[in-house]
Amino acid sequence: MADSPVVLMQQLHDEHAAALWGYCLRLTGNDRSRAEDVVQETLLRAWRNLASLDESQGSVRAWLFKVARNIVIDDWRTKRSQSEVSVADVPDGAGEADRTDQVLLSWVVAEALTRLSAEHRAVLLECYYRGLPVAEAAERLGVPAGTVKSRTHYALRALRLALEEMGVVA
Repeated sequence: MADSPVVLMQQLHDEHAAALWGYCLRLTGNDRSRAEDVVQETLLRAWRNLASLDESQGSVRAWLFKVARNIVIDDWRTKRSQSEVSVADVPDGAGEADRTDQVLLSWVVAEALTRLSAEHRAVLLECYYRGLPVAEAAERLGVPAGTVKSRTHYALRALRLALEEMGVVA
C-alpha cells in the first residue's frame, strides 16, 4: 500500500475499532475502563507493527483480537504473580481451582458461536453442549439424523473458520 501510516491507521480504526471494542469489553467482563486501555494498547501495537500487518497473509482483525486477548491474559498473569504468596503458603489443591484460561477460552468460543447460523448453533448446542446422541438431537431439532450429522460437520468447519478469523486457531 502506498498510503501513509496515518491513513492506514485511520482505515484500520474505521474497519475494526467497533468490533475490537466489543471484543475487549467481553474480555474484561464489561469493565469499560479496562476495555478502553486494552483497545488503546492493541492499536498502539498495531501502529508499531504496521508494516508487518500490511504484509501479513492473515486477517488484520484476527491479529487485533489475538493481541487484545494476549494483553488481557498478560495483565491478569502479572497481577496474579504480584499478589501470589509463597508456594509453601498455598494449601494443597489450590492451583486446581484456577480456571482463568478455561474461562477466557469459553468467552472466545461464545463469541465465535455468535458468528454461526442459527441452525449450526442449535446443532452444536444439542450435540456438544448437551451431549445428546445424533438421534436425540434430530428429534429435538425436528430434522432427520442425516441432517444433524451434516450440519454438525459444517458447523464445526464454520466454528473453526470463525476462530481462525479471531486469531485463536492457526
